[in-house]
Amino acid sequence: MIRFLLNDELRHEDDLDPNLTVLRYLREQRGKTGTKEGCASGDCGACTVVLAEPHAGRLRYRAINACITPVAALHGKQLISVEDLKQGEALHPVQRAMADMHGSQCGFCTPGFVMSMFAFSKNTEQYHREEALEALAGNLCRCTGYRPILDATAAAMQQIEHTDGPVDAFDRQADETLERLRAIAVEDGSLSKRDHQGYLPTTLDEVTDRLAANPTARLVAGATDLALEITQQHQALPTLIHLDRVEALQTITEGDGFLDIGAATPLTDCYDALATAFPDFGELLGRFASTQIRNRATLGGNIATASPIGDTPPLLIALGATVRLRSANGYRDLALEDFFLDYRKTDLRTGELIERVFIPLESKRRLFAYKVSKRIEDDISAVCGAFAIRLGDDGRRVDEARIAFGGMAATPARARACETALQGAPITQASLETACAALDGDFTPISDFRASREYRQRVARNLLRRVFIRIAEPRQAVMVSDYE
Repeated sequence: MIRFLLNDELRHEDDLDPNLTVLRYLREQRGKTGTKEGCASGDCGACTVVLAEPHAGRLRYRAINACITPVAALHGKQLISVEDLKQGEALHPVQRAMADMHGSQCGFCTPGFVMSMFAFSKNTEQYHREEALEALAGNLCRCTGYRPILDATAAAMQQIEHTDGPVDAFDRQADETLERLRAIAVEDGSLSKRDHQGYLPTTLDEVTDRLAANPTARLVAGATDLALEITQQHQALPTLIHLDRVEALQTITEGDGFLDIGAATPLTDCYDALATAFPDFGELLGRFASTQIRNRATLGGNIATASPIGDTPPLLIALGATVRLRSANGYRDLALEDFFLDYRKTDLRTGELIERVFIPLESKRRLFAYKVSKRIEDDISAVCGAFAIRLGDDGRRVDEARIAFGGMAATPARARACETALQGAPITQASLETACAALDGDFTPISDFRASREYRQRVARNLLRRVFIRIAEPRQAVMVSDYE
């Protein structure tokens, strides 16, 4: 059984298939059809809902894609859909602003936008256009009516900022909701229907024991990739083991020269630590995917999928990261570059999961990272390049270089010939061209619908050239974030 609040109604659900998504639960089980299915892959945002959960002594509100979120993820949380926003007979400020600013157009995407606006209003104290753009980047409008939607967001925030006291029923009931969720959170949860099982362990030992007993079970962290097997490939997964209630897998600590991140930590929660240590990592996470995806997707999940175009593995490989792999028999540490064996194939053994990611912190090393895709926001990489460079004391010579790419091979991989060419090389045009020539020999990329082989090779060379420019001319604007 799972227990959660559907708006302010306590739900006890024990007859649900673990493969059921939150979207289907709302529409088919509860008759709440305001939440729409546009893509069933977490790309368009039409299905956006908000989850509230206890965090640091208060409620934390996060927008998610209902279409790829398993219903078991609701355990211990409050689910808020667009039908729940109305305040008695009055519209919620974000709904009213959307109507007043004529932001609805055809109306299909409107509920998703409204829910993203609602989450944004709960997570910011003062309106900033750039933050609003990021909050709404995961919502696509088929009518291309973004200007009135942004106007509506600004108008709603202006009204909220000038409201004395609680803005809505969620504010008024926050303390009560928090206590109700805390009471639910300590209860065990699981789902079972027919021959499908969904487990919600709370400790790492429970996870490894479940894996040992169910070696073919699938682990669910954010499910932003796994859920596509259900929604796109129409598969039913017999056994699911959820990780999002295991606190030991969601800690971030710094010490002994390493950043230590639990594998089930959502990327949203990883941002501050990674961006502080490696500013370019923060820039890339801002382009990783939508806010809805980052609120669910985890660092360990992005590694475990072993996609050749995953965004974080090239950066982690360049930084010399290691992963801790845990089973009921103990653990082993493995360099991340050795974790990937072939296309979608890893060194994970039966009964193992990724427990932690360890990232070395070296003050003299700088990370340069770039993602090249067709869209700035919410798109998949054609090429992702990461360059961890340590310069000599004069800043004009490469003492060490670790370079990794995604999108250039069957796995994320290092550019070892290029690294060798750069070792001890001065920051000159001649050294650059030698390294670019070496880089051409490191990979034989494929041509696909995202990019041709020739394009990928040229992009990889040009990213290295960009690194040299940033080192030699640090004031030269070469990043999107450099421009006002």
